[in-house]
Amino acid sequence: SRSIDAGDVVRVFNDRGACLAGVALDDGVLPGVVVMATGAWYDPDIASPDRLDRHGNANVLSRDVGTSKLTQGPSALSALVEVERWVGEAPTMCAFDPPSIQQATG
Repeated sequence: SRSIDAGDVVRVFNDRGACLAGVALDDGVLPGVVVMATGAWYDPDIASPDRLDRHGNANVLSRDVGTSKLTQGPSALSALVEVERWVGEAPTMCAFDPPSIQQATG
């Protein structure tokens, strides 16, 4: 219904953030449901208005709160999202580029 095919790149977003993801279609997933693996390095595009994560980090879509004041365990990683096909070339990922280090002068 959204003209999205296997192998497409999509923008997954909500009011918390946005990220890019590759598409794999699976008949075992209910219509209207998106499943995203976690574990991608955070790679924000700081020039984009919504700080689009270029590397597919699902954490940008969910609340960052602990389960209680006692344990601070992770909360369930479920969120309402929208999905749209990414148009144009995907931005270059920079998650694995080392940061530039400036030498102290003195």
